Amino acid sequence: MLQEYEIRQRFNRVERAIGEAAQACSAERDLPGELRDCIHKLDRQADAAQQGLAPYDVTRLRKMVDELEVLGDRARKVCTNMPTLTPQMRSAVQHVHDELAELKHDLH
Repeated sequence: MLQEYEIRQRFNRVERAIGEAAQACSAERDLPGELRDCIHKLDRQADAAQQGLAPYDVTRLRKMVDELEVLGDRARKVCTNMPTLTPQMRSAVQHVHDELAELKHDLH
């Protein structure tokens, strides 16, 4: 299992990926409301999770990552069903999903 410092670094990568998806979301004109909602919820929950990391509690972090992953899965499903999305938006959502899956794997 990773050490606390490594987990915080990994969580920072997740946050950056979510931030990039939020920026891509802002640039999209015809984005489905469900996808926009997922990205905004991911952004808010990641911010709350980051604040919740002090003091470090791996059990609570696992729960937060699981919740973020549910939103990431939902966002990815919307992307799959929307052939008109830009490649940038698809890539941003996939990156979030991949980072969350990797962090979850490292935590369990």
